[in-house]
Amino acid sequence: MGNILLGAIKTYNDKRFLSIFCFGIASGFPWIMIGSVLSAWLKDDGLSRSAIGLFGIIFATYSINFLWSPLVDRLKPPILGQRKGWIFSMQIGIVACCIAMSQLTTSSHLFYIALVGLFTAIFSATQDIAIDGFRIDCIAEDDKDGMSAASSVATAGWWTGYGGLGAIPFFLADLTDWSWANIYLLLGVLMGVLAVATLLAKEPDIDRDALFDRIDSNGAGTGSVDSNAGVKDKISRWLKSTLVSPFSEFFARNGVKLALSFLLFIFLFKIGEAFLGRMSIVFYKEIGFTNSDIATYSKLLNWWVTIVFSLLGGIVNIRYGIYRGLMVAGIAMAASNLLFAVIAQTGPSTSLLAFTVIVDGFTGAWSTVAMVAFISLLCNRAFSATQYALMASLSVAGRTFVASSSGIVVDSLNGNWSLFFILTAVMVIPSLVFLYSIREHIKNVQNPLAPRT
Repeated sequence: MGNILLGAIKTYNDKRFLSIFCFGIASGFPWIMIGSVLSAWLKDDGLSRSAIGLFGIIFATYSINFLWSPLVDRLKPPILGQRKGWIFSMQIGIVACCIAMSQLTTSSHLFYIALVGLFTAIFSATQDIAIDGFRIDCIAEDDKDGMSAASSVATAGWWTGYGGLGAIPFFLADLTDWSWANIYLLLGVLMGVLAVATLLAKEPDIDRDALFDRIDSNGAGTGSVDSNAGVKDKISRWLKSTLVSPFSEFFARNGVKLALSFLLFIFLFKIGEAFLGRMSIVFYKEIGFTNSDIATYSKLLNWWVTIVFSLLGGIVNIRYGIYRGLMVAGIAMAASNLLFAVIAQTGPSTSLLAFTVIVDGFTGAWSTVAMVAFISLLCNRAFSATQYALMASLSVAGRTFVASSSGIVVDSLNGNWSLFFILTAVMVIPSLVFLYSIREHIKNVQNPLAPRT
């Protein structure tokens, strides 16, 4: 047992994980800009719960980014390489959006705030496509342990960006006379620093043309275009291999029924958490917590808890498998939602909030690590960014198309937060039932290019 645990820990001894961690920070940080900070700004300026909840529609961008993800896999920027080129250019776009947001006010520019938030989401969602492709490309095709470790490091990085850096705006809002608009300038500076870190990362050494040839030899029909073919035929073949093959290959490899089962589970798993997350800042403020309380517990404490449990979650997945990691996390997820219902009854107790954040951090970390590793293993290396974006977008869909109505639900319950959190706990149950029904398929996930037995 000790040797197995030591071997799992040694999996993390890889310098590539530092770049994966930094990219995780860059991936999580924009969610602060269009999530927590924007919600707090709108709440402080008097917008209703329903209006704040509807601003969550901006996150729909993350649910549909698979539509343009094939371009990230096939179009190579003129500088920095396939993955780094896309990541860096999107980060510069996010910096520009922060500068634009700092010039707006909710009283006069509400539409433009939503529009800039939308552009921020587009740049961020596109950055995520390239970041996920980078992570998958860095790990050997048959290295399941490495994929679990990379997923846990990426999750720790994401929460460092979302929780660690995300605490800064709330401390500034309470301890200084900075307006929320001015805070966006600082967010832009921090994103610029992350863009510099991107320049220092090493581009994965992937021969994508060779991968296409391997797929073509297996009958997927995505091979290179004949140099003697006409221009029209070349364009047709390029469009097919870029826009159609990544999706058709996924369904052909798994079979339509199993592929749809995977996608349905991914969609269902985090709907309850998404409902809770969208309204969490509004809840904290209404129940009586200060901006400093939110920064200390919801951001900083949650950050450290999530980092610890992300790394432990990676070790657990290496030792016991992804299915058990998902099941444990799902059960704990429902339990942590019920703790928020208790806070709604007791009022702003910081000790209870701390305990709830620890439990919530555990569930969020383990569920994310297991899900990221699971989705990553389902991806074909030739279409790593595209296929990951397809599946990850379904996970985000619950946070957008469904969870954007969370404010309306709270209003319909006449502000009964306890009942709302109980409902979010119940939402977890269908996904756990479905997870159990496909458990054998999850346990037997193989690398896409590995020979089938």
